Amino acid sequence: MADIRPFAAFRPGPGLADRVASPPYDVLSSDEARAMAASNPESFLHVVKAEIDLDPTAAADPETVYARSAQNFQAMLKDGVLVRDPAPAFYIYRLTMGDHTQYGLAIGCSVQEYEDGTIKKHEFTRRDKEDDRARHMEVLGVNAGPVLFTHRTCEPLRALVRDLAGSRRPAVDFTADDGIGHAIWVVDTPREIAAIQEIFAGIDALYVADGHHRTASAMRVRDIRRAANPAHTGDEPYNHFLAVVFQEDELKLMGYHRVVADLNGLGSEEFLARVREIFEVTADASPEPEGHRQWGMFLDGRWYRLRARPGSFPEDDPVKGLDAAILQDQLLGPVLGIGDPRTDKRIDFVGGSRGTAELERRCATDMKVAFAFAPAGVDQIMAVADAGAVMPPKSTWFEPKLRSGLIVRSLTD
Repeated sequence: MADIRPFAAFRPGPGLADRVASPPYDVLSSDEARAMAASNPESFLHVVKAEIDLDPTAAADPETVYARSAQNFQAMLKDGVLVRDPAPAFYIYRLTMGDHTQYGLAIGCSVQEYEDGTIKKHEFTRRDKEDDRARHMEVLGVNAGPVLFTHRTCEPLRALVRDLAGSRRPAVDFTADDGIGHAIWVVDTPREIAAIQEIFAGIDALYVADGHHRTASAMRVRDIRRAANPAHTGDEPYNHFLAVVFQEDELKLMGYHRVVADLNGLGSEEFLARVREIFEVTADASPEPEGHRQWGMFLDGRWYRLRARPGSFPEDDPVKGLDAAILQDQLLGPVLGIGDPRTDKRIDFVGGSRGTAELERRCATDMKVAFAFAPAGVDQIMAVADAGAVMPPKSTWFEPKLRSGLIVRSLTD
Protein backbone atom coordinates (compact mmCIF):
# COMPACT_ATOMS: atom_id res chain seq x y z
CA MET A 1 0.00 0.00 0.00
CA ALA A 2 3.04 2.28 -0.36
CA ASP A 3 2.11 5.83 -1.41
CA ILE A 4 5.12 7.09 -3.36
CA ARG A 5 5.46 10.30 -5.36
CA PRO A 6 7.80 11.47 -8.12
CA PHE A 7 9.56 14.81 -7.73
CA ALA A 8 11.72 17.19 -9.74
CA ALA A 9 15.13 16.82 -8.14
CA PHE A 10 18.00 19.23 -7.82
CA ARG A 11 21.01 17.39 -9.28
CA PRO A 12 24.62 18.28 -10.10
CA GLY A 13 25.22 20.23 -13.28
CA PRO A 14 26.88 18.52 -16.25
CA GLY A 15 30.20 16.93 -15.36
CA LEU A 16 30.02 17.92 -11.69
CA ALA A 17 28.49 14.83 -10.03
CA ASP A 18 31.77 13.40 -8.77
CA ARG A 19 32.76 16.75 -7.25
CA VAL A 20 29.37 17.47 -5.68
CA ALA A 21 28.61 14.02 -4.23
CA SER A 22 29.59 13.74 -0.57
CA PRO A 23 29.43 11.12 2.17
CA PRO A 24 26.37 11.35 4.45
CA TYR A 25 26.54 14.06 7.09
CA ASP A 26 26.72 11.58 9.97
CA VAL A 27 29.67 9.41 8.90
CA LEU A 28 32.32 12.16 9.09
CA SER A 29 33.45 14.35 11.94
CA SER A 30 33.60 18.08 11.28
CA ASP A 31 37.39 17.91 11.05
CA GLU A 32 37.23 15.03 8.55
CA ALA A 33 34.64 16.88 6.46
CA ARG A 34 36.68 20.09 6.57
CA ALA A 35 39.74 18.28 5.27
CA MET A 36 37.77 16.44 2.57
CA ALA A 37 36.12 19.59 1.22
CA ALA A 38 39.04 21.99 1.68
CA SER A 39 40.00 22.04 -2.00
CA ASN A 40 36.51 21.38 -3.39
CA PRO A 41 34.04 24.29 -3.25
CA GLU A 42 31.43 22.17 -5.08
CA SER A 43 31.33 19.46 -2.39
CA PHE A 44 27.87 19.00 -0.90
CA LEU A 45 29.58 18.83 2.49
CA HIS A 46 29.31 22.64 2.39
CA VAL A 47 25.54 22.10 2.62
CA VAL A 48 25.18 19.12 4.96
CA LYS A 49 28.06 20.10 7.28
CA ALA A 50 28.31 23.85 6.84
CA GLU A 51 30.26 24.26 10.09
CA ILE A 52 33.31 23.46 7.95
CA ASP A 53 33.02 26.97 6.50
CA LEU A 54 32.98 28.66 9.90
CA ASP A 55 35.80 29.41 12.31
CA PRO A 56 36.90 26.01 13.70
CA THR A 57 38.27 27.62 16.87
CA ALA A 58 34.87 29.04 17.88
CA ALA A 59 31.80 27.10 18.95
CA ALA A 60 29.31 27.61 16.13
CA ASP A 61 25.76 28.58 17.04
CA PRO A 62 23.43 26.01 15.41
CA GLU A 63 21.30 28.69 13.75
CA THR A 64 24.43 30.18 12.22
CA VAL A 65 25.32 26.76 10.79
CA TYR A 66 21.83 26.27 9.33
CA ALA A 67 21.91 29.74 7.80
CA ARG A 68 25.30 29.02 6.25
CA SER A 69 23.96 25.71 4.88
CA ALA A 70 21.10 27.57 3.19
CA GLN A 71 23.48 30.23 1.87
CA ASN A 72 25.78 27.57 0.40
CA PHE A 73 22.84 25.70 -1.13
CA GLN A 74 21.48 28.82 -2.80
CA ALA A 75 24.96 29.65 -4.10
CA MET A 76 25.16 26.21 -5.71
CA LEU A 77 21.84 26.85 -7.45
CA LYS A 78 22.93 30.31 -8.61
CA ASP A 79 26.27 29.02 -9.94
CA GLY A 80 24.74 26.02 -11.73
CA VAL A 81 26.48 23.53 -9.48
CA LEU A 82 23.00 22.15 -8.83
CA VAL A 83 20.27 22.27 -11.48
CA ARG A 84 16.55 21.55 -11.10
CA ASP A 85 15.06 18.85 -13.32
CA PRO A 86 12.24 20.10 -15.55
CA ALA A 87 9.64 17.49 -14.56
CA PRO A 88 8.81 15.12 -11.69
CA ALA A 89 10.59 11.79 -11.89
CA PHE A 90 11.70 8.73 -10.05
CA TYR A 91 15.42 8.02 -10.08
CA ILE A 92 17.16 4.67 -10.34
CA TYR A 93 20.27 4.67 -8.14
CA ARG A 94 22.85 1.92 -8.70
CA LEU A 95 25.64 1.32 -6.20
CA THR A 96 28.66 -0.83 -7.06
CA MET A 97 31.30 -2.01 -4.60
CA GLY A 98 33.70 -4.58 -6.03
CA ASP A 99 31.59 -7.42 -7.38
CA HIS A 100 28.50 -6.29 -5.44
CA THR A 101 25.84 -4.27 -7.28
CA GLN A 102 22.48 -3.04 -5.99
CA TYR A 103 19.71 -1.11 -7.74
CA GLY A 104 17.40 1.19 -5.81
CA LEU A 105 14.73 3.79 -6.53
CA ALA A 106 14.80 7.36 -5.24
CA ILE A 107 11.20 8.24 -4.41
CA GLY A 108 9.08 10.54 -2.29
CA CYS A 109 7.83 8.47 0.66
CA SER A 110 4.74 9.30 2.69
CA VAL A 111 5.17 10.91 6.10
CA GLN A 112 1.67 9.68 6.99
CA GLU A 113 2.66 6.07 6.30
CA TYR A 114 5.63 6.49 8.64
CA GLU A 115 3.32 7.90 11.30
CA ASP A 116 0.81 5.06 10.73
CA GLY A 117 3.51 2.36 10.90
CA THR A 118 3.35 1.21 7.29
CA ILE A 119 6.93 2.44 7.10
CA LYS A 120 8.50 0.44 9.90
CA LYS A 121 11.44 1.39 12.11
CA HIS A 122 13.82 -0.61 14.26
CA GLU A 123 15.68 2.08 16.23
CA PHE A 124 14.98 4.64 18.90
CA THR A 125 15.71 8.22 17.89
CA ARG A 126 17.26 10.95 20.01
CA ARG A 127 15.41 14.24 20.38
CA ASP A 128 18.54 16.36 19.89
CA LYS A 129 19.38 14.65 16.59
CA GLU A 130 15.78 15.00 15.41
CA ASP A 131 15.90 18.68 16.32
CA ASP A 132 19.07 19.14 14.27
CA ARG A 133 17.88 17.45 11.08
CA ALA A 134 14.38 18.91 11.30
CA ARG A 135 15.77 22.42 11.62
CA HIS A 136 18.19 21.79 8.75
CA MET A 137 15.28 20.68 6.53
CA GLU A 138 13.11 23.59 7.59
CA VAL A 139 15.73 26.29 6.98
CA LEU A 140 16.87 24.88 3.63
CA GLY A 141 13.44 23.76 2.43
CA VAL A 142 14.82 20.50 1.04
CA ASN A 143 15.59 16.91 1.90
CA ALA A 144 19.34 17.28 1.52
CA GLY A 145 20.23 13.63 1.99
CA PRO A 146 18.29 10.45 1.23
CA VAL A 147 17.35 7.84 3.79
CA LEU A 148 17.89 4.17 3.02
CA PHE A 149 14.77 1.97 2.92
CA THR A 150 14.16 -1.65 2.04
CA HIS A 151 11.22 -3.94 1.37
CA ARG A 152 10.62 -7.62 0.87
CA THR A 153 11.58 -9.09 -2.46
CA CYS A 154 9.37 -8.00 -5.36
CA GLU A 155 10.45 -9.58 -8.63
CA PRO A 156 8.16 -7.49 -10.88
CA LEU A 157 9.74 -4.33 -9.49
CA ARG A 158 13.24 -5.74 -9.87
CA ALA A 159 12.56 -6.63 -13.50
CA LEU A 160 11.06 -3.22 -14.24
CA VAL A 161 13.98 -1.33 -12.68
CA ARG A 162 16.58 -3.39 -14.57
CA ASP A 163 14.65 -2.98 -17.83
CA LEU A 164 14.41 0.78 -17.38
CA ALA A 165 18.11 1.10 -16.56
CA GLY A 166 18.99 -1.04 -19.55
CA SER A 167 16.90 1.06 -21.93
CA ARG A 168 18.80 4.34 -21.60
CA ARG A 169 22.14 5.85 -20.72
CA PRO A 170 22.64 6.85 -17.09
CA ALA A 171 22.48 10.56 -16.36
CA VAL A 172 25.31 10.08 -13.85
CA ASP A 173 27.97 7.38 -13.74
CA PHE A 174 31.21 7.77 -11.79
CA THR A 175 33.43 6.04 -9.28
CA ALA A 176 34.10 7.96 -6.07
CA ASP A 177 37.50 8.23 -4.45
CA ASP A 178 36.64 5.35 -2.12
CA GLY A 179 36.11 3.01 -5.07
CA ILE A 180 32.30 2.97 -4.87
CA GLY A 181 30.47 3.36 -8.17
CA HIS A 182 27.38 5.58 -8.37
CA ALA A 183 25.03 5.67 -11.35
CA ILE A 184 21.65 7.40 -11.72
CA TRP A 185 18.93 7.12 -14.35
CA VAL A 186 16.00 9.54 -14.67
CA VAL A 187 12.56 7.91 -15.04
CA ASP A 188 10.16 10.70 -16.01
CA THR A 189 7.56 9.54 -18.52
CA PRO A 190 3.99 9.31 -17.19
CA ARG A 191 3.75 5.66 -18.27
CA GLU A 192 6.94 4.65 -16.44
CA ILE A 193 6.00 6.60 -13.33
CA ALA A 194 2.54 5.00 -13.24
CA ALA A 195 4.03 1.51 -13.67
CA ILE A 196 6.33 2.02 -10.68
CA GLN A 197 3.53 3.44 -8.52
CA GLU A 198 1.25 0.54 -9.41
CA ILE A 199 3.81 -2.00 -8.21
CA PHE A 200 4.52 -0.07 -5.01
CA ALA A 201 0.80 0.06 -4.25
CA GLY A 202 1.02 -3.70 -3.72
CA ILE A 203 3.99 -3.56 -1.33
CA ASP A 204 2.65 -3.98 2.19
CA ALA A 205 5.45 -2.23 4.11
CA LEU A 206 8.68 -0.33 3.75
CA TYR A 207 11.43 -0.61 6.34
CA VAL A 208 13.85 2.08 7.49
CA ALA A 209 17.28 0.55 7.02
CA ASP A 210 19.45 3.59 7.71
CA GLY A 211 18.29 7.14 8.45
CA HIS A 212 15.86 6.94 11.36
CA HIS A 213 16.57 10.48 12.53
CA ARG A 214 16.05 12.00 9.08
CA THR A 215 12.80 10.04 8.73
CA ALA A 216 11.50 11.17 12.12
CA SER A 217 12.61 14.71 11.34
CA ALA A 218 10.61 14.68 8.11
CA MET A 219 7.49 14.04 10.20
CA ARG A 220 8.42 16.93 12.50
CA VAL A 221 8.76 19.27 9.51
CA ARG A 222 5.46 18.03 8.08
CA ASP A 223 3.77 18.85 11.37
CA ILE A 224 5.31 22.34 11.46
CA ARG A 225 4.29 23.18 7.92
CA ARG A 226 0.84 21.63 8.23
CA ALA A 227 0.14 23.73 11.33
CA ALA A 228 1.23 26.87 9.47
CA ASN A 229 -0.88 26.11 6.38
CA PRO A 230 -4.64 26.63 6.85
CA ALA A 231 -5.19 25.33 3.30
CA HIS A 232 -3.31 22.07 3.94
CA THR A 233 -4.54 19.25 1.67
CA GLY A 234 -2.03 16.43 2.26
CA ASP A 235 -0.62 16.70 -1.26
CA GLU A 236 1.96 19.38 -0.52
CA PRO A 237 5.61 18.33 -1.06
CA TYR A 238 6.30 18.45 2.69
CA ASN A 239 4.00 15.44 3.12
CA HIS A 240 6.65 13.24 1.52
CA PHE A 241 10.40 12.88 1.96
CA LEU A 242 13.39 11.55 0.06
CA ALA A 243 14.31 7.87 0.32
CA VAL A 244 16.18 5.40 -1.84
CA VAL A 245 14.54 1.98 -1.61
CA PHE A 246 16.35 -1.31 -2.28
CA GLN A 247 15.14 -4.90 -2.37
CA GLU A 248 16.00 -6.77 0.83
CA ASP A 249 18.31 -9.22 -0.94
CA GLU A 250 20.32 -6.48 -2.65
CA LEU A 251 21.43 -4.69 0.51
CA LYS A 252 24.88 -5.45 1.89
CA LEU A 253 25.68 -5.19 5.58
CA MET A 254 28.97 -5.32 7.45
CA GLY A 255 29.70 -5.93 11.09
CA TYR A 256 29.40 -3.03 13.53
CA HIS A 257 32.24 -3.63 15.98
CA ARG A 258 32.86 -2.58 19.60
CA VAL A 259 35.98 -1.37 21.40
CA VAL A 260 36.15 -0.87 25.17
CA ALA A 261 38.65 1.36 26.96
CA ASP A 262 39.38 -0.84 29.99
CA LEU A 263 38.58 -4.17 31.63
CA ASN A 264 36.52 -2.69 34.46
CA GLY A 265 39.26 -3.21 37.04
CA LEU A 266 40.14 -6.76 35.97
CA GLY A 267 43.53 -7.97 34.86
CA SER A 268 43.77 -9.58 31.42
CA GLU A 269 44.00 -13.14 32.76
CA GLU A 270 41.13 -12.62 35.18
CA PHE A 271 39.01 -11.08 32.43
CA LEU A 272 39.80 -13.92 30.03
CA ALA A 273 38.83 -16.44 32.70
CA ARG A 274 35.47 -14.68 33.10
CA VAL A 275 34.96 -14.76 29.35
CA ARG A 276 35.63 -18.52 29.30
CA GLU A 277 32.93 -19.00 31.94
CA ILE A 278 30.41 -17.37 29.61
CA PHE A 279 31.41 -18.36 26.08
CA GLU A 280 33.21 -21.11 24.26
CA VAL A 281 36.62 -19.60 23.55
CA THR A 282 39.19 -20.55 20.91
CA ALA A 283 42.60 -18.88 20.95
CA ASP A 284 44.56 -17.72 17.90
CA ALA A 285 41.44 -17.49 15.76
CA SER A 286 40.89 -15.33 12.70
CA PRO A 287 39.42 -11.89 13.42
CA GLU A 288 36.26 -12.29 11.35
CA PRO A 289 33.39 -14.32 12.89
CA GLU A 290 32.15 -17.15 10.72
CA GLY A 291 28.48 -16.50 11.49
CA HIS A 292 26.00 -15.30 14.07
CA ARG A 293 26.23 -15.91 17.83
CA GLN A 294 30.02 -15.65 17.65
CA TRP A 295 32.55 -12.82 17.81
CA GLY A 296 36.22 -12.13 17.31
CA MET A 297 37.88 -10.71 20.45
CA PHE A 298 41.20 -8.86 20.34
CA LEU A 299 43.05 -8.67 23.66
CA ASP A 300 46.73 -8.00 24.34
CA GLY A 301 47.72 -8.42 20.73
CA ARG A 302 45.91 -11.73 20.22
CA TRP A 303 42.65 -12.75 18.53
CA TYR A 304 40.15 -15.14 20.12
CA ARG A 305 36.91 -16.62 18.81
CA LEU A 306 33.93 -16.43 21.19
CA ARG A 307 30.82 -18.57 20.67
CA ALA A 308 27.57 -18.33 22.59
CA ARG A 309 26.73 -21.47 24.50
CA PRO A 310 23.56 -23.28 23.37
CA GLY A 311 20.60 -22.38 25.55
CA SER A 312 22.25 -19.27 26.97
CA PHE A 313 19.94 -16.90 25.07
CA PRO A 314 16.29 -16.95 23.89
CA GLU A 315 16.57 -18.03 20.24
CA ASP A 316 12.94 -17.17 19.47
CA ASP A 317 13.25 -13.56 20.69
CA PRO A 318 13.96 -11.29 17.68
CA VAL A 319 15.95 -8.85 19.85
CA LYS A 320 17.48 -10.90 22.67
CA GLY A 321 18.78 -13.43 20.16
CA LEU A 322 20.79 -10.82 18.22
CA ASP A 323 24.57 -10.88 18.46
CA ALA A 324 24.69 -7.33 19.85
CA ALA A 325 22.14 -8.17 22.56
CA ILE A 326 23.85 -11.40 23.57
CA LEU A 327 27.26 -9.77 23.95
CA GLN A 328 25.77 -6.84 25.83
CA ASP A 329 23.65 -8.97 28.16
CA GLN A 330 26.28 -11.62 28.91
CA LEU A 331 29.61 -9.78 28.79
CA LEU A 332 29.65 -6.05 28.17
CA GLY A 333 27.13 -5.32 30.93
CA PRO A 334 27.83 -7.80 33.73
CA VAL A 335 31.62 -8.11 33.27
CA LEU A 336 32.80 -4.84 31.72
CA GLY A 337 30.19 -2.65 33.39
CA ILE A 338 28.83 -1.08 30.20
CA GLY A 339 25.32 -0.36 31.44
CA ASP A 340 24.04 1.74 28.55
CA PRO A 341 26.13 1.52 25.39
CA ARG A 342 24.31 4.56 24.01
CA THR A 343 25.80 6.86 26.64
CA ASP A 344 28.78 5.09 28.24
CA LYS A 345 31.99 6.89 27.25
CA ARG A 346 34.11 3.76 27.80
CA ILE A 347 32.73 2.06 24.68
CA ASP A 348 33.09 3.09 21.06
CA PHE A 349 31.84 1.64 17.78
CA VAL A 350 33.75 0.92 14.59
CA GLY A 351 31.95 0.52 11.27
CA GLY A 352 32.74 -2.59 9.31
CA SER A 353 34.16 -0.69 6.34
CA ARG A 354 37.17 0.23 8.47
CA GLY A 355 38.07 -3.43 8.90
CA THR A 356 39.41 -5.39 11.84
CA ALA A 357 42.80 -3.70 11.43
CA GLU A 358 41.12 -0.61 12.87
CA LEU A 359 40.21 -2.63 15.97
CA GLU A 360 43.86 -3.62 16.40
CA ARG A 361 44.93 0.00 15.94
CA ARG A 362 42.45 1.25 18.55
CA CYS A 363 43.66 -1.36 21.03
CA ALA A 364 47.21 -0.14 20.45
CA THR A 365 46.23 3.47 21.15
CA ASP A 366 43.20 4.27 23.31
CA MET A 367 41.32 1.02 23.89
CA LYS A 368 41.95 -2.25 25.71
CA VAL A 369 39.70 -4.88 24.13
CA ALA A 370 37.80 -5.16 20.85
CA PHE A 371 34.93 -7.32 19.61
CA ALA A 372 34.40 -8.03 15.90
CA PHE A 373 30.84 -8.78 14.77
CA ALA A 374 29.36 -10.68 11.87
CA PRO A 375 26.97 -8.55 9.79
CA ALA A 376 23.36 -8.41 10.94
CA GLY A 377 20.85 -9.82 8.47
CA VAL A 378 18.14 -7.80 6.75
CA ASP A 379 15.74 -10.55 7.83
CA GLN A 380 16.69 -9.85 11.45
CA ILE A 381 16.03 -6.14 11.00
CA MET A 382 12.62 -6.83 9.49
CA ALA A 383 11.72 -9.29 12.25
CA VAL A 384 12.52 -6.70 14.90
CA ALA A 385 10.55 -3.99 13.06
CA ASP A 386 7.58 -6.32 12.51
CA ALA A 387 7.54 -7.04 16.25
CA GLY A 388 7.44 -3.31 17.00
CA ALA A 389 10.75 -3.63 18.82
CA VAL A 390 14.12 -1.92 18.40
CA MET A 391 17.57 -3.20 17.57
CA PRO A 392 20.37 -2.76 20.11
CA PRO A 393 22.31 0.44 19.41
CA LYS A 394 24.90 0.35 16.64
CA SER A 395 23.78 -3.01 15.26
CA THR A 396 23.73 -2.31 11.53
CA TRP A 397 26.36 -0.94 9.16
CA PHE A 398 25.26 -0.70 5.54
CA GLU A 399 27.89 -0.54 2.84
CA PRO A 400 28.11 0.86 0.21
CA LYS A 401 26.51 4.11 1.30
CA LEU A 402 24.41 6.56 -0.67
CA ARG A 403 26.04 9.89 -1.44
CA SER A 404 24.43 13.21 -0.63
CA GLY A 405 23.99 15.90 -3.26
CA LEU A 406 23.26 13.62 -6.20
CA ILE A 407 19.48 13.82 -5.64
CA VAL A 408 17.96 16.63 -3.56
CA ARG A 409 14.21 16.97 -3.04
CA SER A 410 12.32 20.22 -2.49
CA LEU A 411 9.79 20.58 0.34
CA THR A 412 8.16 23.65 -1.15
CA ASP A 413 7.22 23.03 -4.80
